[in-house]
Amino acid sequence: MNFEFSEEQLMLREQARGFLKQECSPSVTRSVLDSDKHFDESLWQKVAEMGWTATTIPEEYGGLGLGYYELAIIAEELGRAVAPIPFSSSVYLATEAIMAFGSSAQKNKWLPGLASGEVIGTLALSERSGRATSENLSVACEDGLVTGNKSPVADGMIANIAVVACKGSAGHVQLALVDLAQDSVDRTTVTTLDPSRGHASISLAKTSAEPLGEGEVGWSAFEALLDRAAVPMAWEQLGIADMALEQACDYAKQRFAFGRAIGSFQAIKHKLAGMYVKNSLARSNAYHGVWALASGSNSLQLAASTARVAATQASLFAAQENIQTHGGMGFTWEFDCQFYYRRAKMLSLALGSERHWQHRLVSALQHNHADAA
Repeated sequence: MNFEFSEEQLMLREQARGFLKQECSPSVTRSVLDSDKHFDESLWQKVAEMGWTATTIPEEYGGLGLGYYELAIIAEELGRAVAPIPFSSSVYLATEAIMAFGSSAQKNKWLPGLASGEVIGTLALSERSGRATSENLSVACEDGLVTGNKSPVADGMIANIAVVACKGSAGHVQLALVDLAQDSVDRTTVTTLDPSRGHASISLAKTSAEPLGEGEVGWSAFEALLDRAAVPMAWEQLGIADMALEQACDYAKQRFAFGRAIGSFQAIKHKLAGMYVKNSLARSNAYHGVWALASGSNSLQLAASTARVAATQASLFAAQENIQTHGGMGFTWEFDCQFYYRRAKMLSLALGSERHWQHRLVSALQHNHADAA
């Protein structure tokens, strides 16, 4: 089975990489870190003009009607650039939730704006530390009103709408679509390790909401939505890992000590080789993940969990070893190593921790073994 991208898809990668090299240099990310901004609005508008926010949205709703292979390519390049924009929240989560569970009227109302980038969406799931489950959700939606607090919410300070996960009946979750411009919505910035991707605590006090589709969905169906988001997220993490490796290699060739490039020392070679091995494993699993997503395979949970675990491990390891390769300079504010470390740490907890996805992986393996028996 060939998981490699087609010639047209590789051309998209080349185009995306060239665009981001020009429009999203490290100075763009640094400018967000050095300010009170939650994202780079100019870059977001340019990305929307490129049509990336419309990638998987059907043409009837103003989208491009492309597939998840194309989305994976864009995600990887955004990871390489450490782009300070709300792409994952709006595209992987809010857009996918509306396409999966929304009514025809809701799709007609919101998808065109999400496709054009005029509307920024997010998913409000977490309420406390630890993994969210159907049993520990406390935010309620009754009679079209939502009350409670969600924190942290990725890109919550800048999102226009949120798909809010509310307490449903046993084994279910109720999804409510909330316009965050209402006066009953109070948003407070949550400080994280990566301020270039802002997070918020969102307080809802009898805030008007509309049920997404039929309102309640099975928890397994909701987790399938997270599986779908985990695949492009893994590709984004892979982009971080590969760029950290590339940066470490470049520095190891240019930095001299004791009359020779530090890349010639065995200790540095081992670091770079270890990064390469983990990145290669993560890429292999990421290919499998996007194939399962694009083909609608029943093995999506297994493929997404494997891709997510491998990409998390690779991105964290590469970001850490990149700093170590740079030595004492790597820890300073002036060097760009911090961008990959910050983003790798932040994404390692998005959609659930590595341990959560390991549990998902084990559950999928057990399920497949039971079916085979």
